[in-house]
Amino acid sequence: MEAVLVALLIAAPACQAGGVPEPAGYRTEAYRAPVPDTLSGATVVDAAQARSLWEDGETAFVDVFPRPPKPDNLPEGTLWIDKPRETVPGAVWLPNTGHGLLPEDRRAYLEDGLAAVTGGDPEAPVLFFCQANCWMSWNAAKRAVEELGYTAVYWFPEGLDGWAAEGLPLERMQPWAP
Repeated sequence: MEAVLVALLIAAPACQAGGVPEPAGYRTEAYRAPVPDTLSGATVVDAAQARSLWEDGETAFVDVFPRPPKPDNLPEGTLWIDKPRETVPGAVWLPNTGHGLLPEDRRAYLEDGLAAVTGGDPEAPVLFFCQANCWMSWNAAKRAVEELGYTAVYWFPEGLDGWAAEGLPLERMQPWAP
């Protein structure tokens, strides 16, 4: 029994240190799952670092939390009310842009939204977030680096959960509109 406990104690740090590996491509399913500790080409930040970037005011914050579409089959006269989104003050909300496979209209929406918040400068700093354990922010940040040519990309894997846990301010937000 003692040997088993010693083996578990020795193995535990090694298991924790490995974490979730970065996939070669984008995550296309099970978006709410543990995420990697890294993102090649981007800087990973925690809540304190995100707050510092936000307070500095030089980094565009991009929330990619999904927004469910209005169902096509609602009976006539049914009132549809979108659920409000509270997010980091001053952030831009680009919903549904963190899926692994983006339809052309969503990719164009992401490109246009990023161009709007960065003044079209791919060297301007931009921070992506969603919620804790949300692959959508990882996908969006990866796409910004690898496909869209952004060079000062930050990824905040704790997302809004980490932000709120620090007691930082939130504001209601509507999706960005071109």
